[in-house]
Amino acid sequence: MIYVHIPFCRQKCSYCNFHFSTSLSLKDEILKALKKEIGLRKNELNLANLRSLYFGGGTPSILTPAEIMMLTDEVLKYFHFDPDIEITLEANPDDLNKDFLSGLSKTVVNRLSIGTQSFHDEDLKLMNRIHSGAEAEDSIKRAQDHGFHNISLDLIYGSPVSDFEVWKNNLRKAVALEVPHISSYALTVEPKTALNSWIKTKKVPSPKDEEQQKEFHYMSDFLNDNGFNHYEISNFAKPGFYSRHNTAYWNNEPYLGIGPSAHSYNGRDERSWNVANNTLYIKSLAENKLPSETEILSEKDRYNEIIMTGLRTASGVNVARLEESFSSEILDHFEKELTKGLQSGVLKTTENHLIIPEENWFLADGIASDLFIL
Repeated sequence: MIYVHIPFCRQKCSYCNFHFSTSLSLKDEILKALKKEIGLRKNELNLANLRSLYFGGGTPSILTPAEIMMLTDEVLKYFHFDPDIEITLEANPDDLNKDFLSGLSKTVVNRLSIGTQSFHDEDLKLMNRIHSGAEAEDSIKRAQDHGFHNISLDLIYGSPVSDFEVWKNNLRKAVALEVPHISSYALTVEPKTALNSWIKTKKVPSPKDEEQQKEFHYMSDFLNDNGFNHYEISNFAKPGFYSRHNTAYWNNEPYLGIGPSAHSYNGRDERSWNVANNTLYIKSLAENKLPSETEILSEKDRYNEIIMTGLRTASGVNVARLEESFSSEILDHFEKELTKGLQSGVLKTTENHLIIPEENWFLADGIASDLFIL
């Protein structure tokens, strides 16, 4: 699978610490560099057919449909597309006007991930989003009217400026819109963000962990009751609509990341990442150099990553795969910590897979870390 990072946004969300620029002055040069990187890395994925192409960011919908198609055509020069390939575009509601959607419907993009975040205007103001709640709802309906039905919504819970009733209303609206996939994340306070500054200066209160946990459990029950499968801690899908791209991440499959700050993984023991600087990224590729660093993962690193990603999912960690892949030292540690987790009830095994029961998923990161080797 391939991920393409589009490092531009119209404005900065208060909670975001991803790499992007609000200036479009380098857009044409970035597009040229992206094409160059795709060609330079054409031999890195040993796949017969590409099953997922994902445009993330940043805000990929800041591009025109013609620019999106140009990048897709460039990938197609070097990689064979599976007939059932999933091609996802992350989009903001304010970009999804009729003209854009009309043009996008003529491209090969067949899945939209829409950054709704909330249908509540006070939440959106805190997050420094451009769109309103009504505009978010309208954009989804417009996308459906233009033939896009494989749609994922992003929602954020635990906002300190809303309450439980607002969250329930957000979920009711998402279900009423008949989208087949919902990704939902707790509002987190990242360093060097506006939200962090506002909380430090007491301009806004800090999110409350107990409120977020309450909203998480309600969401899980509500969406399960409405036909969604809770297949990963933050992801819910109707049958047949699991995110192919993100599922590959959780299964430790190889992926190629194109663009500034994008990460890649060879599926075994090597990870690389591009420089998180648009100017340096452009300069490096103009010189036919890859702007990346590489690390070789140790056996402990690989074990920890399999535990971390696998325990985020409903399918869990394949214990037989662990036993085949790691040394006795690693497995002795795993068995010791596993016994503790099983005895306390925070872990359980089913069909030779280790899982965290859904009722404990809000605490999954801490539970998984107990199995790590430091």
